[in-house]
Amino acid sequence: MEPKVAVLMKGISKSFGGVVANKNVDLEIRHGEILSVLGENGSGKTTLMNMLSGIYYPDKGQIFIDGKEVNIPSPKAAFELGIGMIHQHFKLVDVFSAAENIALGCNEKGRYSIAKISEKIKNICDKYGFDIDPAQKVYNMSISQKQTLEIVKVLYRGSKVLILDEPTAVLTPQEAKRLFNVLVNMKHDGKAIVIITHKLQEVLSVSDRVSILRKGEYIGTVNTKDATELSLTEMMVGKRVELDIERPVPQDPVERLRVRNLTCVNPDGRKILNDVSFTAYGGEILGIAGISGCGQKELLESIAGLQTVEEGGHIEYYPKGGTEKEELIGKTPVQIRRLGVSLSFVPEDRLGMGLVGSMGMAENMMLKNYSDGTSFFTETKKPRELAEKIMKELEVVTPGVDTPVRRLSGGNVQKVLVGREIASSPTVLMTAYAVRGLDINTSYTIYRLLNEQKKKGVAVIYVGEDLDVLLALCDRILVLCAGRVSGILDGRTATKEEIGLLMTNTKSVLEEDVQE
Repeated sequence: MEPKVAVLMKGISKSFGGVVANKNVDLEIRHGEILSVLGENGSGKTTLMNMLSGIYYPDKGQIFIDGKEVNIPSPKAAFELGIGMIHQHFKLVDVFSAAENIALGCNEKGRYSIAKISEKIKNICDKYGFDIDPAQKVYNMSISQKQTLEIVKVLYRGSKVLILDEPTAVLTPQEAKRLFNVLVNMKHDGKAIVIITHKLQEVLSVSDRVSILRKGEYIGTVNTKDATELSLTEMMVGKRVELDIERPVPQDPVERLRVRNLTCVNPDGRKILNDVSFTAYGGEILGIAGISGCGQKELLESIAGLQTVEEGGHIEYYPKGGTEKEELIGKTPVQIRRLGVSLSFVPEDRLGMGLVGSMGMAENMMLKNYSDGTSFFTETKKPRELAEKIMKELEVVTPGVDTPVRRLSGGNVQKVLVGREIASSPTVLMTAYAVRGLDINTSYTIYRLLNEQKKKGVAVIYVGEDLDVLLALCDRILVLCAGRVSGILDGRTATKEEIGLLMTNTKSVLEEDVQE
C-alpha cells in the first residue's frame, strides 16, 4: 500500500529581484517516509522548504496539505498546519531550560505548569527514543542535545511534517546514527520527514526517496534503493562527475610548522586549547577533526596570530624545512607576513572575518596585499585580474567582479575566499570548513585545489566536519576533544568509528597514539 500524500507542492515559483530561486517546482511528501532534497548551491532547496514552513511566500503555485489547498503566510500558520522546520542555526534561549524553551510561544490551556510540560516532553522522548532532560539549561547542552531539543519542540507543537536543514553538519558519526534511529522511529509513527543535506552517504542510508533540484527547477524524484552516489550526482549537476578524491603519497615531506604545548584561555577563564602539540609537514594534508567548538577555530587563529596564547607554548615556523625557525607567538598577523611566513587562512565565518560583504571581488582581492605597495594610490589592476581569473576557474556566479560579495550565494562567497587565499602562493595553507555548504561539484574542485598545493610542497591544514572526506583526503588526522589532542591517526588506515570515539573522548588514548 502506497503511503498517503502529506504535502503536495505544484508549480511553486519564487524570485528575489532578478534572481529566480524556484521555477515551477512540483514536490510530493508522504506520510511515513523520509524524503531527501538534493541540489547544488543555489538550486533552491532551502528556499522551497522555507516557503513550506512559512518563512517565504511563493510568487505563484499551490500547496496542498492532506489533499486540501492551504495558504501559509507565516511560520505560525505552518505550525497550525502541522509543519515544523529545524534550521541549521538553532532558535533557543541559552539561559532557559529545555522545558522553558519548548513552552515559549505555546498557547497552553489552563494554568501554566512546567511540571505538566516536562511530563509531556518525557512522553515524546520515550515514544521516539530521544534523551533529553527537561530541566537542563541550554547553555549546558552539547550541539547534539540542542538539535534534539529543536526536534522535540516541533513535535510538542503537534508537527506531522518535519523539515531538517543539514541535520548532521556538526554531529559525530555516533550522534548522527542516533539521530537517524530516531527519525526512523518517527517515520514508523507516520511522520513525514524531509532532510536537506549534501552528504550522499546519508541520503542513501536513511531516506526512502530523493528529490533533485537544479538551478531552481525540479529534475525528478527517485527511489533511494534504485540510486547510487554517481547517479544522484549526475542528476544534480547535469553531467558525469568523478567522485574519487585524489590522495597522492607525500613526496619528501619537510617539517614546516611545529606547535608545542599551545594553550588558549577564553575571557571567562576556560581553556579552549589545552597543551596542544603537533607537527605539520610540507607536502601533506593534515586533517583536524572534532565536535564543533572543541578548539579547531582557535587553533588556526592562534597560528595566524589572531589569538592570544598562554606562556610556555610555541608555534615554530620552518621556512626552509626543518633548519632555521621563526617563533610566531607574540607577533601580529602583519609582522608574521613580513617575516616571509605565508599563512593563508580560510575562516569558518566567510563574511564576518573572511571578506567584506559590501566590496566586490576585485576589492576583496586587494585586501590581502594592499599595504605592500609603494605608491600613494593602491594597485587595482592585479587584484582585478586575479578576481577575473578566480571567477572563470572556479565558475563563480556573479554579474561581475565589482558586484558586492554579500549578494552572492554562500557557495560562491566560499569560492571567492578560497581562491584568494590559494592565489597568495602560501607555504602553509590553513582552511576551516572550506567546503561547508558547498555542493558536491564545487567541493571536489576545492579538494583538487588543495591537492595541487600539497604537490607544490605546501603544508595544508584542513579543518572539516565530514569524516568521509577527511579519511579520503588527508594523510594524517589530528582529533581534538575539549581543546586537547586525543589522537593523531593515519588517514589511510583510520575508520570513522575510531575518529568518532576520539572526538567524544570515549576511547582511551595510548601515549604512542599522539606521538609524531
